[in-house]
Amino acid sequence: MEFFSGFGFKNDQILFKEYLVSGAYTISGFSYGAQKALEAAKAKVDAGERVEILQLFSPAYFNELPKAIKLKEMQNFAKNSELYMRFFYKKAAYPWKGSIEPFKKEPSLGELKSLLFYEWKKSDLALLKEAGVKIEVYLGTMDKIIDSKKAELFFKPYATIYTIKDVGHLLR
Repeated sequence: MEFFSGFGFKNDQILFKEYLVSGAYTISGFSYGAQKALEAAKAKVDAGERVEILQLFSPAYFNELPKAIKLKEMQNFAKNSELYMRFFYKKAAYPWKGSIEPFKKEPSLGELKSLLFYEWKKSDLALLKEAGVKIEVYLGTMDKIIDSKKAELFFKPYATIYTIKDVGHLLR
């Protein structure tokens, strides 16, 4: 199993252990890592390699977020990354009361840009589905990072959606 971590996170797969499928042909990712997981799955399928399951935990879906807001987020990060990340971690952890300290990693402005401006494409999801890849999307109803309703609508035609009540971005 390959796992890709979220923006500003490291070793965060333990947070999703109750959902992770640990097969040799599983690719998983959390938030920003979900974008990376999709790209890895596409590359493997394009290369003729086997992928059985693609698990996307709170995928960072910002396709519908206006460009002005994305640019403002980048500007705020560039101005004071420490303050930006403090607020980001608070939103990501909500409503969980556990500590995210062991999972924190200092991200770059380039990573934030990549995260915000990534374009999820229905054609990519359709290609994977047609190749026999089972796509699973896990969303929290109290997510303060992404709009889980919009993400559900986008992914629903291609994936099995697991909506988890009373949890946020970390699915806790």
